[in-house]
Amino acid sequence: MTTGPTGTPGTPRVLRAMNDRAALDLLLAEGPLSRTRIGKLTGLSKPTASQLLARLETAGLVRATGTTEGRPGPNAQLYAVDPTAAHAAGLDVRPEGIRAAVADITGRVVGESTLRTPGRHATRPVVDLVTEALDGALTAAGLVRADLHRLVIGTPGAFDPNTGRLRYASHLPGWHSPTLLDDLAAALPLPVGYENDVNLAAVAEQRLGAARGHDDFVLLWNEDGLGAALVLGGRLHRGWTGGAGEVGFLPVPGTPLMRQVTRVNSGGYQELAGAQVVGRLARSLGITPVPQGPHPEVAAALIRRAAEHLADPEVSRHTGGQGGPYQELLRTYATGLATGLASLVSVLDPELIVLSGTVLAAGGEPLRALVQAELDDLAASRPKLVLGEVTGHPVLRGALESALAATRDEVFDTSRAP
Repeated sequence: MTTGPTGTPGTPRVLRAMNDRAALDLLLAEGPLSRTRIGKLTGLSKPTASQLLARLETAGLVRATGTTEGRPGPNAQLYAVDPTAAHAAGLDVRPEGIRAAVADITGRVVGESTLRTPGRHATRPVVDLVTEALDGALTAAGLVRADLHRLVIGTPGAFDPNTGRLRYASHLPGWHSPTLLDDLAAALPLPVGYENDVNLAAVAEQRLGAARGHDDFVLLWNEDGLGAALVLGGRLHRGWTGGAGEVGFLPVPGTPLMRQVTRVNSGGYQELAGAQVVGRLARSLGITPVPQGPHPEVAAALIRRAAEHLADPEVSRHTGGQGGPYQELLRTYATGLATGLASLVSVLDPELIVLSGTVLAAGGEPLRALVQAELDDLAASRPKLVLGEVTGHPVLRGALESALAATRDEVFDTSRAP
């Protein structure tokens, strides 16, 4: 007996809903398709495909977009998912500001905004900051809050599922109130999800980037702090308190054993390979000038300069292939990164490791190759190491992808339609 997604008998309504969803997913992945093409890809007969499209068009989920041209025979009507069927939003929250974006059901970003919060973050209520950032993106999209189906907010740390309070993010002032989630729920009359920022970067890579097709991978992130996302069996592993992947606290060789790590908001791996290390290392190697500014910006600039020196054949020729202090900077930093990754590999045995965040992205292929070589020496298994492919704002893109996935599951479910 054929059964539906939840194991219920395959009634005509359930089977129709399954065919509807298959067609909608095809239209999202392939773009506009004709009735004949949809029938071939889904295995449906022409009459059934025609009924399906009529049903979805009536429901406001697909619309006619034009006709095929340049082919023998009569032109065929093309159909696509109606982008106005629903909208979802994502927020990327950082100490210095909140970045917001709104996407239509197809995933196209239709509005964005950035709210800078330095100096104001601790004095203005978080609810006001969130709603202002969200409203800015909605205004840019020509929408209002009632047009939104779902919102996902990405933050450093994680909201403890047992208490509802934000943990592992003491550097995010104002977000630790015990009533914060209730306050946001009262201000935003729509479903709101909360997720760790690095986890959302992994969602973006899994759906759009370097981790597509991989069910077991680790994403290592380095910006304000070192963090990791763990995807096991295709699903994010968050841990009992939401703290899985807070690898900056990991004790590692090469640094003193740190205690009370949550109080100092740091740990061995952070002290060995965090962004703040790069400037100090550059000075110790006699590299000048060392840029001034926030640690992630300084680290990215130095790592990028080191990678460029290593890849420059003229530099290699003048240094006998050694690259001088810049190569030493990159090698030392790669060893630090690989030291912590070796611990993760020994426990998780992932198929793939994705390097992401501005500091790691700045090193490009030269840094990736050095970390891979070091990791091959330090770990028993040898996962493939790749650079993240989602550029720009991967956390925000992951928030949108997470919100869109839940939105599509609800909006594309036609089993309850008459």
